[in-house]
Amino acid sequence: MNWELIWESLPKLLEGAGVTVQITLFSIAIGLLLAVPLALARLSSNKLLNWPATGFVFYFRGTPLLVQLFLIYYGSGQFRELFSDLGLWTYFRNAWFCAVLTLTLNTAAYSAEIFRGAIQAVPRGEIEAGKAFGMSGWLLFRRVTLPKAFRIALPAYGNEVVFLLQATSLVSAITVIDLTGAADLIRSKTFAVYEMYLTAAVLYLIMTYVLVYGFRLLEKRLNAYQRRPV
Repeated sequence: MNWELIWESLPKLLEGAGVTVQITLFSIAIGLLLAVPLALARLSSNKLLNWPATGFVFYFRGTPLLVQLFLIYYGSGQFRELFSDLGLWTYFRNAWFCAVLTLTLNTAAYSAEIFRGAIQAVPRGEIEAGKAFGMSGWLLFRRVTLPKAFRIALPAYGNEVVFLLQATSLVSAITVIDLTGAADLIRSKTFAVYEMYLTAAVLYLIMTYVLVYGFRLLEKRLNAYQRRPV
């Protein structure tokens, strides 16, 4: 094991890890904003809302993420004239933008299913209690259904965030120099396979542990009312 090479390569690997964290945060933030409306559309009896949302979720959950990345990044070149006319080609020619867009749509589909199940799992008694207090419609959903659903969904959603963090390793396939991309770049110059990928694996483990620990703290805080006083 070449420890000197690992130490010399660490700044580049940490720079790549920063790109990984950046892509993860952007994708999670935007994906979460899309997930709740998608979940509500999936629960809607209106076919104009339900069918497109179902098709979206089915596609992004049923196809490999790598294929989605290739379709959006490489495939968008076939529509260059259209994107140029719309003023969007500046974005779609950028690998970082395509990576964030793909991961956002992917996590939105998975998260929508998590929140759909959580909304359906909200105890009927709590909803009836809210109605007894005079709440209905959006007020009932905002104050009773959504907070409870978020608590129910949190463990599964935390897993989805961890999976997304690890899935960012695929963005190196479309030339984004994330942590995996940085490790692969150094490996191609030094042929130090074990040193680079093991170091990258350790950095992924650290980031994963931070996420898991953060979600555990959040889950503990949100469910503090369930703990019996000593």
